Amino acid sequence: MNTQAVVIEQPQRLSLTPLRLPTPQAGDVVVEVEFSGISTGTERLIWDGTMPMFPGMGYPLVPGYEAVGRVIAVGADSTHWVGQRVFVPGARCFGEVRGLFGASASRLVVPEAKVVPVDEKLGERAVLLALAATAYHSVAGGGQGQPHTPPDLIVGHGVLGRLLARMNVAAGIQDFTVWETNPVRQSGATGYRVLHPQDDPRRDYRAIYDVSGDAGLLDSLIGRLGFGGEVVLAGFYAQPLSLNFPPAFMREARIRVAAEWKKPDMWAVNALLHAGRLSLDGLLTHSEPAERAQAAYTQAFGDAACLKMVLDWRHHA
Repeated sequence: MNTQAVVIEQPQRLSLTPLRLPTPQAGDVVVEVEFSGISTGTERLIWDGTMPMFPGMGYPLVPGYEAVGRVIAVGADSTHWVGQRVFVPGARCFGEVRGLFGASASRLVVPEAKVVPVDEKLGERAVLLALAATAYHSVAGGGQGQPHTPPDLIVGHGVLGRLLARMNVAAGIQDFTVWETNPVRQSGATGYRVLHPQDDPRRDYRAIYDVSGDAGLLDSLIGRLGFGGEVVLAGFYAQPLSLNFPPAFMREARIRVAAEWKKPDMWAVNALLHAGRLSLDGLLTHSEPAERAQAAYTQAFGDAACLKMVLDWRHHA
């Protein structure tokens, strides 16, 4: 059994390559992918060669952690069924070609415990489930212990920042701000305000959630905290982070890293979507057929108006 996969052979060199898949084992499912998303965080770093040392990193590799498709084969005693639509956060089924995270392919063999059933009505928007769960996790912490203080400042109005803002709105939080320096991305807010940092005089934020991935912002963010406030690093940072200690000391600032989502975060997001409290509308701005992957990756990383690029695998053999 073969698959067609996006393979990043080296920085800024990509091909759509046929790869041999392993024979499914007990506990595996085979998924025919319909759509996969392109991440402007980790995949951009892989694409331009700035990804820091990370488990599984190395070229060539199959990227992606945002695939949606249908189950076409299951093992004995599986809890899934043929025809079921599922979200796949990645796979490692490509032999000598690494999978980081390995979801950008036409067909995947993956342990069934990794896939998440999704609502048929979501369609291609289901590729956003990982980012929505990541946003939820940054506040809820994966269901472990008490939830954290929700953001009263969100830095960045890309897809992750918008999802965080929408979750604030869903929770009934009204007094919060989003920062965005790029005029192209300042529109699209419903129920909250988006400002350029220079237009915001406030310096008493309780919880600043940075989703920009800009490692040089930490000092300026600490300078906007009130006493005992917290900066949450919810993006992915290629460069080392550093801080000027005295301002952090004077504010008794806290710094927290929000990592990847856990299953309870995904369940919670699905519940919000099912209840109509969270919308994924308006976040997928561009789509290309899988055979145009090179052009799709180039636009996803170079066009500020491209919030989220989706590869369409439905007509690809």
